[in-house]
Amino acid sequence: MSEDLWPLRAPIDPDLTLPQVVTGSVTLIIPTFNEAGNIAELLRRLAYALPDPAHLPCEVLFVDDSTDDTPAVIEKAAADHPFPVSVLHRETADGGLGGAVVEGVKRADTDWIVVMDADLQHPPHLVPELVGEGVRTGADLVVASRYISGGSRAGLAGSYRVAVSRAATWLTKGLFPRALRGISDPMSGFFAMRRSVVTAEALKPLGYKILLELAVRCRPGKVAEVPFVFQDRYAGESKSTAREGMRFLAHLASLRSAAPLARLIGFGLIGLSGFVPNLAALWLLTRGGMHYLPAEIVANQAGVLWNFLLIETLLFRDRRRHRHWADRVGRFALLANADLLLRIPLIAVFVAELGMEVLPATALALVTTFVLRFAATEALVYLPRHTRS
Repeated sequence: MSEDLWPLRAPIDPDLTLPQVVTGSVTLIIPTFNEAGNIAELLRRLAYALPDPAHLPCEVLFVDDSTDDTPAVIEKAAADHPFPVSVLHRETADGGLGGAVVEGVKRADTDWIVVMDADLQHPPHLVPELVGEGVRTGADLVVASRYISGGSRAGLAGSYRVAVSRAATWLTKGLFPRALRGISDPMSGFFAMRRSVVTAEALKPLGYKILLELAVRCRPGKVAEVPFVFQDRYAGESKSTAREGMRFLAHLASLRSAAPLARLIGFGLIGLSGFVPNLAALWLLTRGGMHYLPAEIVANQAGVLWNFLLIETLLFRDRRRHRHWADRVGRFALLANADLLLRIPLIAVFVAELGMEVLPATALALVTTFVLRFAATEALVYLPRHTRS
């Protein structure tokens, strides 16, 4: 990834190996994508909101994925502000806005990290309050919430976005009840977190819901909340699109399947869904007059393709870089078809010896070989290659 780090006031130490933590200090991380129209007003409000540097040393880090002149606008607007402002421009927007936050976390060498959006829907005057609440309560994570007393989602445009936001909140809290205990607004992008509880290397974000990623993977201890009123966007266009919605669902699946048992269950559910294209193709082939044994081999390819696409997207998204996609496809197809060496004899026994119909025999054989296929797929397709030293 090609990056340019421009220090506009005071440089941020690029040495990430041994960060020197400054007592009582804050790094404000603001991910940006084409937010040029909001920068001047955001920095103006931050200048009023942040206390004297002697009381709360604070530096602002914009992590920018823009295709417009946002970095230049930041440079110009930052010249007269009392706190250090820097821009990290990424040529490749790996992980979306969540990935931008992780890049900022890697460079933070302060006690606290505060994450907020650049569009002024997150009120800047709450930044000191978030950190102050964490210091007062001893919390590791302080979330600005729209869903506690004093909070509001007024800035969400239209009933559709309100419904989507509410549904996403219910879904995430239902999927991660323990990790999100005490967090009423897991979709919030405005929060403060102690740098000491964040392991940046463990984070694998996809899209812009970075709080969910941090809460599930880093498991902060004590959580506190501060109410906030979600504001109208100051300028520019919303980044919430149908594509981001699909990335959010894929992110949920990736987080939920992180544990080995969850991956096994997910693999099984995907395998069950693969029955549909497999058995449909088998039915068409046998109805067309093909003998059931060669039909099994041909129909299996429909299930193989279906399962590979879902497993790639939902279970092993973060392991796909270990091998080229063609290598993964080849290995996956080889394992799936090698499975036939065991499954076809089983089907023949079920049909010839037990008198079962072809479709029930196929389903039973698929279940029988399930665990073996899962172990082989994880070990031979998606685990990192071992290299000799």
